[in-house]
Amino acid sequence: MIRSFFSHQFAKVQEINRKYAKPNVEMSRWVKSSLLFLRLYLILLVCLLLYKFITLL
Repeated sequence: MIRSFFSHQFAKVQEINRKYAKPNVEMSRWVKSSLLFLRLYLILLVCLLLYKFITLL
């Protein structure tokens, strides 16, 4: 009973993942460049956080 519940839920998740695997949103060049900038900024912040953590040890 429990196994069938989890397999049913897992099948639902797989179906949702298949449905949204390929995005169908059109993005302009400005949006793409802004997202790239934000991604690089996030990587920089994570690197700074790791650096600070390592130097405090």
